[in-house]
Amino acid sequence: MAEPEFTATGVRIGRRLRSLTRAGQVRIADGRLELLTSYGTEIDSAPVQAVRAGKPWFAPEDRALAEVNGTRYRLTLGEHDPAPGQAGPPTVRRFIEAVRGAAGRHARG
Repeated sequence: MAEPEFTATGVRIGRRLRSLTRAGQVRIADGRLELLTSYGTEIDSAPVQAVRAGKPWFAPEDRALAEVNGTRYRLTLGEHDPAPGQAGPPTVRRFIEAVRGAAGRHARG
């Protein structure tokens, strides 16, 4: 298995008004986006080309939306990137860039 292109830990993942995990993981590796619980159990995954990621208009800076297999998930990432070598969620901007970049790379390859 290749090194993940993007990984974030400590991510709050929710669907509608329901919180699925408060310390989950978001990972992009081998052309797939994976949403995982804090225990590593898969919540959902899909090829990055099939994932839509964006930022809600009137949400705080640390919120993102990801549509995976037709299901919308609310992701609460960090407001600031963690210090080098420190675990923690990267910013929403980096997450969106990672999804779009991985989708572009894997669409060509």
